[in-house]
Amino acid sequence: MIRLGAGPLDRIVAVGAHCDDIAIGAGGTLLSLCLARPGLRVDALVLTGGGGDREDEERAALAAFCPGADLRLTVLKLPDGRLPAHWEEAKAAVEELRGRTDPDLVLAPRAEDAHQDHRGLARLLPTAFRDHLVLGYEIVKWDGDLGRPVAYQPLSPEVAERKVRLLLEHYPSQRHRPWYDREAFLGLARIRGIECHARYAEAFAVTKLTLDLGE
Repeated sequence: MIRLGAGPLDRIVAVGAHCDDIAIGAGGTLLSLCLARPGLRVDALVLTGGGGDREDEERAALAAFCPGADLRLTVLKLPDGRLPAHWEEAKAAVEELRGRTDPDLVLAPRAEDAHQDHRGLARLLPTAFRDHLVLGYEIVKWDGDLGRPVAYQPLSPEVAERKVRLLLEHYPSQRHRPWYDREAFLGLARIRGIECHARYAEAFAVTKLTLDLGE
């Protein structure tokens, strides 16, 4: 939980089950935050893809999505699609991350995501980041699991276009996927923009939020 109006964002955490999750779900938000706040500290954790081309893609991509930030990225080697069988390792990684940072904001998958890795990671976050605002990002895919978000980050047309360009540029391993294209990314951003009276936006789920409206 975080109190609205509690001050500027100085530190954020971004977590993903797979390389590209963070960029797809919250790349525009990261760009907006980092462009507005040079020197912002970003602690990022990805559970799978370590030690290979996917990690190389992720490091280059997040550096581009976090311009001017103090980016600290950890990419682990847990097996893709097998997070439930590696629960203790994932939990230990999240707790280690919490031990080295006290963020103002956490970006993570949604707890309602149909992918077991995304869903499992989302359910780990509240056990470690108990007093933080956790925004659950969405990832479009064939499952048809997009919900009704309650929080929006409007994106300028320039940021929305830059997000799509960086996604297509930095993750060549994903270009063969039928949903991985400009129309999918920009189309969802346009829909979320309509919902919050903006041209484009990223949308998030929020489990718990404490307001600070009377001080």
